[in-house]
Amino acid sequence: MTHGTRMSRAEMDHIDSSLFARSLLSMGQTMSTANVIMQLANPAIGYGVARSTVESGRLDRHPVKRARTTASYLAVAAMGNADDRRRFRQAVNRQHAQVRSHANSPVEYNAMDPGLQLWVAACLYMGWEDIYTRVHGPLSGARREKFYQQGKVCGTTLQMPAELWPADRDAFTTYWNEQTTRLRIDDEVREFLLGIAHFGYAPTWVQKRYGPVKYRRTIGYLPEPFREALRVDWTPANQRWFDEYIAAQVARERRKPLWLSQLSFRILLWDVRARARLGRPLV
Repeated sequence: MTHGTRMSRAEMDHIDSSLFARSLLSMGQTMSTANVIMQLANPAIGYGVARSTVESGRLDRHPVKRARTTASYLAVAAMGNADDRRRFRQAVNRQHAQVRSHANSPVEYNAMDPGLQLWVAACLYMGWEDIYTRVHGPLSGARREKFYQQGKVCGTTLQMPAELWPADRDAFTTYWNEQTTRLRIDDEVREFLLGIAHFGYAPTWVQKRYGPVKYRRTIGYLPEPFREALRVDWTPANQRWFDEYIAAQVARERRKPLWLSQLSFRILLWDVRARARLGRPLV
């Protein structure tokens, strides 16, 4: 795999991401759980999250806070300025420094590992490229490459150096295909992920009312290698349901002006800046 160009931290924090930011649409909320599963299909990340001792950051115990933190990170990475990115990185670093493997862990992991952050950034990129193309249409030529190069902010806003990002979109495809041959979801992590997919962390009435739809759309968004690693069934009937669901979501999204579709991310960016001014925790 060919890697990208070395950049200073200041240069990475000043990356123009205005085109990539157009992918941050409200419809993206429907694929968020699938993206978490994709990230955690890397066993080091899977065990790192499932066994995390950072209580405040656990999705299964503090779902609203964790969802807000992740969405705030995306808002900062794609829509923020250099100061926003620097401040948020410092806040996340304090959390990530505590996430590491222990003596009894089946795999070794460290949330500060740039290689693991590359994988997380790659999953985020794939998820938002998918949303962009569904709503705005296919990316091709110079526009595809520009979108891809701006997408590196998914990793450079944390510790991932720019040179780890595959050099171009074709090199990224090579990296992605190689990584998807190494997916592994053990029973412990699988139980954790299926619980999230079924709304297992929510009150019983929420699970009963919204769990089936959340599960089907989550599995629907997963590329086939991830479904295989998760060991879930996916029938033609499931696919037809998902195609109809997505068609309705896309139609609804296209009727909205961009500012409205991105409003929740703009509010989160405003919240991050307000918290910074008031000296309140960002994560």
